[in-house]
Amino acid sequence: MRIDHVAIAVNNLDEAVKQYQTAFDIKEVEFETVETEGVRVAILHLNNSRIELMEPTKDSSPIKKFLETRGEGLHHIALETDGIESEVERMKGCGIRFLGEIKPGSRGTKVTFIHPKSLHGVLAELCSHPK
Repeated sequence: MRIDHVAIAVNNLDEAVKQYQTAFDIKEVEFETVETEGVRVAILHLNNSRIELMEPTKDSSPIKKFLETRGEGLHHIALETDGIESEVERMKGCGIRFLGEIKPGSRGTKVTFIHPKSLHGVLAELCSHPK
């Protein structure tokens, strides 16, 4: 596995993108809306990873609830794996708890989230990119 991205919840995506681009001299940014999660994301490309800024697009979005209870900030880390299905089964065998099933994510990925109680308070996403 490798770190795929770090996701940060923000109230205003366009303002946050400008700040991050200026602070880290980032040239390449992709925008996408993930309807299933109710978020608009900006993917900022670094040399060896990415930062994903997320803004809710509807009141039922988990990111909207996160912002209301915790405010802006680190939401989750994402780990890339080649075989998400087998990793989930292996992890479940080790007692790791998940928040839901594997589902479509941004950029054609398959994703699932590991319950923060399984990782000492950190929300983690497993993702698998299309081949």
